[in-house]
Amino acid sequence: MPNLFTAAADRKRAETAPLPERMRPRTLADFVGQEHLLGPGRLLREMVESKALHSLVLWGPPGSGKTTLAKLIAEAAGAEWASFSAVLSGVKEVRQAIDEAEQRFAMHGRKTVLFVDEIHRFNKAQQDALLPHVERGTVVLFGATTENPSFEVIAPLLSRSRVLVLHALGDREMQTILERGLGDSEHGLGKLGLELAPEAREFLISTAQGDARRALGALEVAAEIAARSGRKSIDLAAVEEAAQKKTLIYDRAGEEHYNVISAFIKSLRDSDPDGAMYWLMRMLEAGEDPLFIARRMVILAAEDIGTADPQALVVANAVKDAVHFVGLPEGRIPLAMGVAYLATAPKSNAAYAAMNAAAADVAAHGALPVPLVMRNAPTPLLRDLGYGAGYRYAHEHEGNVVRQQHRPDQLEGRRYYEPSENGFEKTIRGRSSPLSPSSPSSKREK
Repeated sequence: MPNLFTAAADRKRAETAPLPERMRPRTLADFVGQEHLLGPGRLLREMVESKALHSLVLWGPPGSGKTTLAKLIAEAAGAEWASFSAVLSGVKEVRQAIDEAEQRFAMHGRKTVLFVDEIHRFNKAQQDALLPHVERGTVVLFGATTENPSFEVIAPLLSRSRVLVLHALGDREMQTILERGLGDSEHGLGKLGLELAPEAREFLISTAQGDARRALGALEVAAEIAARSGRKSIDLAAVEEAAQKKTLIYDRAGEEHYNVISAFIKSLRDSDPDGAMYWLMRMLEAGEDPLFIARRMVILAAEDIGTADPQALVVANAVKDAVHFVGLPEGRIPLAMGVAYLATAPKSNAAYAAMNAAAADVAAHGALPVPLVMRNAPTPLLRDLGYGAGYRYAHEHEGNVVRQQHRPDQLEGRRYYEPSENGFEKTIRGRSSPLSPSSPSSKREK
């Protein structure tokens, strides 16, 4: 029998919970977005209608509805719900949840959906502890992650789950969610009788970047600001104050997004640390994903700095890891450090150009045969056929360098990589090797 005090406490928490929590959809019919998964004939719709649950990994950005959708599917299919966070729980909690699921099935014959929020934070041991129970069907695993599960979830667990990609909510969907939050008198802000000015709505949608939680959270604070001042309309100033941001022209899906990131990359390429730092802060203040910026820096380190400073790629990768580890706002600090380093590093696209030149030959000539001298000869037959004949082991020669055929006959002598005089490439260019400018095949054929 339910504890009356507990029930009263639950009701009180529901009434005082933040707006995003109060406005969680209570049925699949209320759920906004993800039509590619929930529309007629789509996978999740079929799963709910047939009540045939399968283990799922829901991969999508924050605020796209992963947790809500998982719970609604479990409820619609008549399954028990058990959840915990990968950040706060360990193997002990996993085993306890499994034991309870086994007892529940034995006593009542009901399946349990085990929901693991931020499953990418589970280490290998924790994921291994889940695997046998997922295999036996003791639990149906629903995992939620903002990270690519192919990198973060162990292969055996991933192969027993269906990975579903959730999309960031679009402008129309965000507008629907804001209208519901403002108009719902039972769970939302409807009793306040407020309107949302068009420019304020556009600002909320823009700054939320598809995150329903962020949009509703800012709406709630903006509504409180408007109500305290006696206004009946939530204006742009109120939502700017609520979001602690000023309006910046920067649409992540529009032209200005590409203009700003282009200016950022070109400032780095042109060795202008001040310009690059300005565009970095423009993006961050407008709400750009810091990992998107870090990924672009990793690409630039390889493409535009390359072997002129091989350490640049190490720095860019370290920046990416640091941003992923600490998040914002502190993640701005390693981003700024990385921008300063990459902008002032010597530049060369020699490795990038070599890649493109070699790719062009691959496309033009197809799968040319490997020279016999380069082939392994593990059997007497292959040795008799000339595999590996005349191969010289580099470490048995002066300088650990040998000149021998490394490419198919048609391409032998072509030059792809031409190091510049910049940075470390000047050292590379001066080395005595088959790649040195003084070698007979130093010029790339056109």
